[in-house]
Amino acid sequence: MIYPRLVGLLTFIMLLAGCAMPNVQILTQPIPADTSQVDTTPDNGASSMDDPEQRASLLSAFFGLDDDLPGTANLRICGDVGKTDGMPVIFSHEINSETLQAADFRVVTASGQEGRVDCVTLAPALDTGERRTALLLGDFGSADTEPPATVEIVGNLLSLDEQLNFKGAVISVTPLAPGPDLVLAESVPVEQWKLDQPGGPWSVGSGCPQGTVQAIRAVWQGGITKPNGDEVDDVERMQYTVTLDQNGNPVDTLPFALGDLDDGDNNHLLCLSEEGTPQSISFSAGYVVDPNGDLNPATAVEVQPLSS
Repeated sequence: MIYPRLVGLLTFIMLLAGCAMPNVQILTQPIPADTSQVDTTPDNGASSMDDPEQRASLLSAFFGLDDDLPGTANLRICGDVGKTDGMPVIFSHEINSETLQAADFRVVTASGQEGRVDCVTLAPALDTGERRTALLLGDFGSADTEPPATVEIVGNLLSLDEQLNFKGAVISVTPLAPGPDLVLAESVPVEQWKLDQPGGPWSVGSGCPQGTVQAIRAVWQGGITKPNGDEVDDVERMQYTVTLDQNGNPVDTLPFALGDLDDGDNNHLLCLSEEGTPQSISFSAGYVVDPNGDLNPATAVEVQPLSS
């Protein structure tokens, strides 16, 4: 979604969103990122991963780029640290950014070596409802000789409502070579549909059009584009299938539009014109790629209902 000629921040966003975005302006606002190597978030007594009653977890850790994020991007994000690796990590709940620190994460390689996390940011997935994708930058190993194997939360990292503490959560890393999968689908409240809102270059995705009856947020492991780097369009829209429960009968339908485009993150809004309770979504194999150029497999996830 971002033209390859753009540098700095736009090169950074490439990790989540690929390589081309039409009519994007160079961005000047600061990037919300943290480089702290000490966890300074106090334990507020929120439920932790040791609590069997809570549902907080890591959903995905995706080895997105191996020594391939240019130094110009790093300079804009977390200082002059040279070329680095990139890894989007997705949480089950939105994150309180004030508790998000580089020191909260431990990356361990297949042989047990500890990687280096230089900084972390929620950008560009900053729209309301999206703040669950943390992008890690650093040196996490080598795809060929010492691949990253696990990501663990070792600091106090709280959910947006501060009711959950992700400390202790751990997940296996998806290697560099596989293409991106869907990680999460959830029904979206009407106030997040952003009807007829255009997308912008910084964390503001386009909205659904008039005629939307309901919307589903589809969250990918990392940014996706067409294989040529362009933003997705109707070709990719028609690869989404949504299964609805209509009076006890499963009905497959297509979104009539896609929203949350043109903002460089790893989310899509599936805009539906039909009633029914969403059960699952799927996407056909071979239509989109991650920043490493890997085509997606056929992928499907169940839809989480609106929170009560």
